Amino acid sequence: MLDGRPLVDVHVHAARLPTLKQAWRTWAEDFGDSGVLDAVYDADGTVDPARFDAYLAGEGVDVALLFAEYSPKVTGIQPVEDLLPLAAYSSRVRLVANVNPHLHFPIEQELRRQLDLGAVALKLHPVHGGFPANDRALYPAYALCQEAGIPVVVHCGTSTFPGSTNAYADPILLDDVLRDFRSLDVVLAHGGRGWWYDAAAFMALSNERVWIELSGLPPSRLRSYYARHDWARLTRRMIFGTDWPGVPGVAANARAVAGLCPDEDTAGLVLAGNAHRVYRLKP
Repeated sequence: MLDGRPLVDVHVHAARLPTLKQAWRTWAEDFGDSGVLDAVYDADGTVDPARFDAYLAGEGVDVALLFAEYSPKVTGIQPVEDLLPLAAYSSRVRLVANVNPHLHFPIEQELRRQLDLGAVALKLHPVHGGFPANDRALYPAYALCQEAGIPVVVHCGTSTFPGSTNAYADPILLDDVLRDFRSLDVVLAHGGRGWWYDAAAFMALSNERVWIELSGLPPSRLRSYYARHDWARLTRRMIFGTDWPGVPGVAANARAVAGLCPDEDTAGLVLAGNAHRVYRLKP
């Protein structure tokens, strides 16, 4: 709880440092709090479960969703198995699966394996993985998510990491997916960061299965990013996430986002309620 409100952070990277390329480490140091990294990582570059759980508790986080990633060209491979000790230690932690059609075939078989390990969602990273979201090779994974009732989180925003393909962040590439999978919840991670804010907002306001996820977006700029849209309506389509460790602090971001909401009910939805609904989390 943070200030009496439940808090869910749906976008957290707790990868082992030896699995990451230097660009990721530079990003975490430039945008995050290096003191926090020193506090939660051990000497081998692995997140210590007890220290990490204590950190989340201190920031008021009730549930944190941790991402695996298989993007060898850009950030490296952070296998889902590396996250299992964190989930085993604390009920606060949930896993998010990741697949890459260039690495995984049959793709639905790999996704099923990660779901069986406890993943509550699927994250796709077209920009780092080097594939468009409407690649038909992904369709078996979309079908499995729809059948299982779990959401698909899609990186929808620019990335400055070397090797990124930012053209694949365009949310219009999801139009085919939303048409072909009509009961699939789609979460737009980073909310159209760069030059797709209007497209992302339009999709979230016009389709009840599309959600804006706020990771990597400075709260002080949110109103300007989405200035052309009905703020009161759009905030009710938002889900809180930080992109930790690339933020100064989870609690600080959450308080800033809550302060932008038009009323207390909306703040509750953004900070936890929408995540509970979309990711089917237990309150």
